[in-house]
Amino acid sequence: MSKADAFAQAGKQAVLQNVQGTLEFLQKFPPFNQMDTGHLAYLVEHCQLRFYAEGESIIKPSDGPVEHFYIVKQGRVHGERPHSAKRGTETTFEIAAGECFPLAALIGERATRTEHLAAEDTFCLLLSKPAFVKLFALSNPFRDFALRGVSSLLDQVNQQVQLRAVETLGAQYSLDTRLGELAMRQPVSCAPDTPLREAVRQMHELHVGSIVIVDAQQRPLGIFTLRDLRKVVADGRIDLDGPIQAVMTPSPFHLSPEASAFDAAIAMTERHIAHVCLVEHERLCGVVSERDLFSLQRVDLVHLARTIRHAGRVETLAALRSDIRLLVDRMLAHGASSTQITHIITLLNDHTVSRVIELTLEDLGDPGIPFTWLVFGSEGRREQTLHTDQDNGILFDAKDAAEAATIRGKLLPLAQEINQRLARCGFTLCKGNIMAGNPELCLSYMEWSRRFTRFVREATPENLLGSSIYFDLRAVWGPEDGCDRLRDELLEQIADNSLFQHMLAENALRQRPPVGRFRDFVVARKGAEKDTLDLKVQGLTPFVDGARLLALAHGVAATNTLERLRRLVAIGEIEALDGAAYEEAYHFIQQTRMQQHQHQARQGQPYSNRLDPDTLNHLDRRILRESFRQAQRLQSSLAVRYQL
Repeated sequence: MSKADAFAQAGKQAVLQNVQGTLEFLQKFPPFNQMDTGHLAYLVEHCQLRFYAEGESIIKPSDGPVEHFYIVKQGRVHGERPHSAKRGTETTFEIAAGECFPLAALIGERATRTEHLAAEDTFCLLLSKPAFVKLFALSNPFRDFALRGVSSLLDQVNQQVQLRAVETLGAQYSLDTRLGELAMRQPVSCAPDTPLREAVRQMHELHVGSIVIVDAQQRPLGIFTLRDLRKVVADGRIDLDGPIQAVMTPSPFHLSPEASAFDAAIAMTERHIAHVCLVEHERLCGVVSERDLFSLQRVDLVHLARTIRHAGRVETLAALRSDIRLLVDRMLAHGASSTQITHIITLLNDHTVSRVIELTLEDLGDPGIPFTWLVFGSEGRREQTLHTDQDNGILFDAKDAAEAATIRGKLLPLAQEINQRLARCGFTLCKGNIMAGNPELCLSYMEWSRRFTRFVREATPENLLGSSIYFDLRAVWGPEDGCDRLRDELLEQIADNSLFQHMLAENALRQRPPVGRFRDFVVARKGAEKDTLDLKVQGLTPFVDGARLLALAHGVAATNTLERLRRLVAIGEIEALDGAAYEEAYHFIQQTRMQQHQHQARQGQPYSNRLDPDTLNHLDRRILRESFRQAQRLQSSLAVRYQL
């Protein structure tokens, strides 16, 4: 072999080794680890490797439409944007080895909106736009990733959680199952003039617990269940030959067959019903019973709610907390979203609070004064996890200060006992004494109204802290109209007060997400919290505070963070893509937090929101880092909007 041939052979071997090394590198990261080997080989063969010195610009808005797809092979890349309210620029995100950019600009055939700079000496793989387009058409995993970005990574995480769950919990279930898939048989129905005897005979012969009363067009007029039959018999007003219309429950609750099992479970739990009619184009097309739902679950959600609502003693309610924990455990394990889980936890907590109030009234005697039990903070936003303390108050009507003082004197002993009983049921006493048993939080409508007005007009640090708690208020027990009026007043006052909005914006920037310019995560450096970050305070709070500010400023009455974000997108205050990114990020941080709480509960450890990011796998770390950066983006947009 000549020297030239030997040199060429060595060159080919070096190229092959380089290709193989790049393949092995990419196979460590999504979406490349899910792509067919042939498609991944096509990507590598059409890539060129380019070096960028520290501080060198890789792409910037003035370059025009993006012409390459970039993958960081070694080093780090910063995204920087001009800060409209301050001089200079700000880093909005960081891209590490194995990550790629700029997908949105490349797919949108536009320039990037952010300058990408090498944060240190960096090597990038560049794939030309024509090759990217061809790969986009060839590879489903690559196309899915390119179109959906972080959400496709979240899907991978959820799939991993479910796979781990199957190994330990057995059969799968899904609360996302369509109701139309659960209602496999034809619904049992009858006309309104059908004799009760005949209707009951049909139910018995067909082994069903309900019969739906329909008109000639099959529109549901009412429903009659075995529970209704027992009630009719107990009341002694049974007439077996009379029309079923006389004893049916009119206007039965119904859902579309496209609704989910989760929707039905929530409806049954909130309304204390055991059957949901399925209606399409105004015609009855099915019935789903709690038995159908329980075929999906190991834990009886509706039965659990009913047991709570009819508990005869506080000790029973305290014992049921372990059942709620088991329910959450299984829902988490089978991939239920954090929103579904927090909704159910809050719903069951609401039932527990209501029952504690009723039992306390029975034991201490009803003072004969109508009042409303208010909740604030995470419970007011319907965002509770198993790790929760009490944030509550009482609202009542009084014509003047003297009457308010008299009523308060009668309600405070009751409120203090309710707080203590809730503590026995697992709702920790609030260290800041934000509880109904505090005289400052047992107030008449006029007193609450004046207090909230003072918060808005006198934006002291103390009042700003109070507004971040009390302005997420909701009625759990008692008349709701006073709470609704307070919220409407708040929205009116804040909409006209730009100074208060500005102060709220400053407050919303207090808790910075734990990601820095030069490191993956910013963690505590000493003490018991060393090497950890706070998922709640540093991760969720920026979204909660930002969504609250924008909702209050633009007349959005919703209190739930994700509902606020969706409403803000709907009225054009947040761009749709940004809203979706914020929602995905919030979901993931909340999901990570809840999984940690479940692990702590199983290990008999105290609940904590602090996490050591080194305990996460590569994929979870990457998504958590990106989720925190979305919180940074929301805060940056607030800083620009309010010129901070």
